[in-house]
Amino acid sequence: MTRGRVRCGRLLIGALLAALLGVLAAAPAQAAGYRYWSFWDRDGATWTYASQGPGSARPDDGAVQGFRFSVSEDSKDAAKPRGAADFAAICAKTPAKDDRKRVALVIDFGTPGDAPGGETPPKPRTACAQVSDDATSAEALAAVAKPLRYDSNALLCAITNYPKSGCGEQVSGDGQSSGKKPTAGEADKTDSDSGGPSVGLVAGVAAIALLGAAAVWQARRRRG
Repeated sequence: MTRGRVRCGRLLIGALLAALLGVLAAAPAQAAGYRYWSFWDRDGATWTYASQGPGSARPDDGAVQGFRFSVSEDSKDAAKPRGAADFAAICAKTPAKDDRKRVALVIDFGTPGDAPGGETPPKPRTACAQVSDDATSAEALAAVAKPLRYDSNALLCAITNYPKSGCGEQVSGDGQSSGKKPTAGEADKTDSDSGGPSVGLVAGVAAIALLGAAAVWQARRRRG
């Protein structure tokens, strides 16, 4: 093999590697999800993602509800409240009253990994809210965990002033907030819903194709 062919081969491999790196660099990191307070109902021994927001849900007397602060992509992978969630234990020191209902609340401030930069999550806590019979879950929460903070769309942003700032921002793969908030239904949208492959998948296929081309060229060079 002549020196010219060797040099040409090296240039070809270098070009393929450069193209591969370019493809991978062009593929944006997938977002880790949104940092927000999720709302849960206790069904027996199981937490279920609430079908209504706390501002419209009206729990019955004896209900157990939970709030969990975390980073999650959508309701399917949202972190559930941790700790004991037994109504009798949480409301043991709150006697029943006429025309009032008791709602046991589990408030989980999440892990340090979920916390915005510079903040430390408080320890999870439970509380028994005794409110009027027609009170909403938001009113029950306000009775035991002020101050609460909401945004202009009535999204729950903070419980007992945690976190101090921010509200449902999109969080990148490195844990940094992008400042983007989810639009209606966006948090439940996945790549399979979009009707086409994700950018990451396209990048991976392109990378495999480039490596395959390099391997074929190497094999032909050896035979030559």
